[in-house]
Amino acid sequence: MRTASITRKTHETDIAVEVNLDGTGIYDVSTGIGFLDHMIEQFSRHSLIDITCKIAGDLHVDQHHTTEDSAIAIGQAISQALGDKAGIGRYGEAHSPMDEALSRVVLDISGRPYFVWKAAFTQEKLGEFDTELVEHWFHSISQAVGITLHIEQLYGTNNHHICEGIFKGFARAMRAAVELDSRKGGAIPSTKGQLGG
Repeated sequence: MRTASITRKTHETDIAVEVNLDGTGIYDVSTGIGFLDHMIEQFSRHSLIDITCKIAGDLHVDQHHTTEDSAIAIGQAISQALGDKAGIGRYGEAHSPMDEALSRVVLDISGRPYFVWKAAFTQEKLGEFDTELVEHWFHSISQAVGITLHIEQLYGTNNHHICEGIFKGFARAMRAAVELDSRKGGAIPSTKGQLGG
């Protein structure tokens, strides 16, 4: 089983994360931010990566540290569970529709993090969640896992639909990228013989 656990404690957050890359999309998420919980749950369910994520953060300050550190810890756990990445699909892409909104997510678990964001929100909050932190969550997880990640909002008007569509698209792309491909015979998917560097 490709599993990992991460604990991370700073003056800003206290986090415990567990992931199972070969799961069924079971989740237990509590960040203190309802909308962020909902998005991480969507990521788990549609990627089939089991995720437990418990955070006590300095929400009396703002939501930035909790959001950022959730992405870092989940990303570190995924990276650890991937190991040397032997046999994985490596690449993933998804077009993700949600009602009037359509997003595209394309990624490569390359070990070389790079992030491109072409999306925008027209309101400052979704529930109590600061929409400017959506971009930051994806930037942080791309750095922590080592993903080349491109996210594009093709169109849409409802901010909730845009955000949820992006998270679901990321989930579906990650599902394809982390799954083991039996045709690869356990080989690392790179002519260099390693990913990253």
